[in-house]
Amino acid sequence: MREDEMASWSGVVRGVVLGAGLILLVSACNPGGESKGTANSASATPTIAADVPAGFDACKDLPQTVIQQEHLIKPDPDKKDGAQGIKWRGCGWIQAGGDGYAATIDTTNITLAMVRANHDFAVDEELTVAGRAALTSHVSGQDPHADCVINVELKGGSLEISIDNPPSRRNSGNQHSCEIAKRLAEGIVPAIPAAL
Repeated sequence: MREDEMASWSGVVRGVVLGAGLILLVSACNPGGESKGTANSASATPTIAADVPAGFDACKDLPQTVIQQEHLIKPDPDKKDGAQGIKWRGCGWIQAGGDGYAATIDTTNITLAMVRANHDFAVDEELTVAGRAALTSHVSGQDPHADCVINVELKGGSLEISIDNPPSRRNSGNQHSCEIAKRLAEGIVPAIPAAL
């Protein structure tokens, strides 16, 4: 499987798992959208925005310093629609040389609360990136060294950076995928408009 195909496959797997988890969350709600639990219930279902946060294009707005430092090439527009109105809009990138990690960088209407509430994902770390709340996670049962995602809070969703980095990759396989995701986020998030 080619590196660009692997990046797409990783995003599809994440989308299917997250979509399935949200179907379970939404099905636990009555038609009014409120939790069937008591008024004191701490497990209210997160609200899904109608669209992704607008104002940042991961194919055009990535800082040149990030592109150069990470040796990113071949930006490939990424547009996916998942279950329950989940959307991703962004760009896939690969490292030059053909034997490094692949990254999919999207704005999405998935919020941090939605990631935390989905039991198909293991949250690895809660952190702050350029003053915004963020978390890293991986699909339960997958190796977080090879596949990790960081979601950085935006209004109505998040910036989602998904890293596919099998240990067999000569140029990056010795790096933890979550560390790559955090490094990319630290370089990208300051370029996102503050109003977003």
